[in-house]
Amino acid sequence: MSSSPKITVLMPVYNCELYVKEAVDSILNQTFSDFEFIIIDDASTDSTVSIIKSYNDPRIQLIEKPQNSGYTNSLNNGLSIAKGEYIARMDGDDISLPERFAKQVTFLDANPDVVLCGTVFTIIGTDIIVTVPENNENIKLAMLKDCCIGHPTVMIRKNILDKFSLMYDATKEPAEDYDLWTRMLVIGKLHNLQEVLLQYRIHNSQVSQKRNEQQTNIALEIKTNLINNLNLNKDEFTTDLLKKIISGKHQIYFSEIEQFQDLKSRLLLANEASFFEKTGFEKYLLNLQNNLYKDYFLKRKKYSASIFFQYLKARNKRHFKLIARHEIKLFIKSMIFYTKKNE
Repeated sequence: MSSSPKITVLMPVYNCELYVKEAVDSILNQTFSDFEFIIIDDASTDSTVSIIKSYNDPRIQLIEKPQNSGYTNSLNNGLSIAKGEYIARMDGDDISLPERFAKQVTFLDANPDVVLCGTVFTIIGTDIIVTVPENNENIKLAMLKDCCIGHPTVMIRKNILDKFSLMYDATKEPAEDYDLWTRMLVIGKLHNLQEVLLQYRIHNSQVSQKRNEQQTNIALEIKTNLINNLNLNKDEFTTDLLKKIISGKHQIYFSEIEQFQDLKSRLLLANEASFFEKTGFEKYLLNLQNNLYKDYFLKRKKYSASIFFQYLKARNKRHFKLIARHEIKLFIKSMIFYTKKNE
């Protein structure tokens, strides 16, 4: 193995004895072979370590942590000792296809402005192909809604992480990858190869499966921080309103919907420098607005005449218009003061 390998493969593991052999084999069988393979075990209590030790390949560097300190800690430990020009992420329960490294290296070598390259992937045991946006502008817009880069598919430029002192943030776990990608897109371009190069496994013992609510709350913070790149002048009320609207989980008052109209105009003005692609960003905000109105008028528990008058106000200002049958239903429910019974 070269003292300066092209790639550092970084794979944290913890109690994945059922899948780790397939994962390791998929890396050792890559057609591109110039890599070091750092595997960091987080004090597994099963046979994970013994399976890894059964391999006799000089590229494998196994680090055994004396006590469990978490996934993000393992990732940052690996980044601190990596020698490769590129960091290829891998998890101990997934499978990389043989051409993965070769194709990602070829792309990154040819595109020095791209700081991270992910891929399309499949879900093991299903026919599902997870498609992801390809180019940087579409990835930025998609990141406003959700993480659109598969963590174990990525290959990252190590010098970018070093230059900007970028590491995973343990406080953002289990959305630490989403957070890092949104910080990286401010520095350089992100890209997803439109080819399946990894098979991703979903099972109940995964961290993300166990901590869905926490992941959702952290993702909301990440989305808000992404919009903060527009340098919009805002106070605490505006920030809270933006979070409330993006989450879509809280009761919204009509006055807040009206306030969002002003906020939307300010956001579009703040995006004049096109941090986000203008048409796509305007569409994103319009979708937020339409969803606000739909939830307010169509998913209520109680109706009154004032609700229909509020709808007329929004329609007359050309902010929102229901299709005819929904408009009729809203009128009837409002006039009879309809109340939904608790189920």
